[in-house]
Amino acid sequence: MLPKIARDALKHGKIDIKVMRSGTLQFQEFIIKRLPLPIGQYPVLFIDKFIDMSELLRLAEEYQLPVSAKNGTAFPRGKTSKDFVGL
Repeated sequence: MLPKIARDALKHGKIDIKVMRSGTLQFQEFIIKRLPLPIGQYPVLFIDKFIDMSELLRLAEEYQLPVSAKNGTAFPRGKTSKDFVGL
């Protein structure tokens, strides 16, 4: 079950999230990007900047969605891309 804020992000296509970046808390806009798999597409919260991997993992756990930045992608614990197909 997705948190309400994650459902809203999927509905609107973007969300502003407070993240720790370069030692400073900042609001950054993440967009919903749909990435292809052979069995369908899955949504990812995407930002075109570098964010520490530990922060990406925190966001993935908090929003229960995959989170992607320039330096990598993080998934909620115990989930893979195919768990999000159809959202």
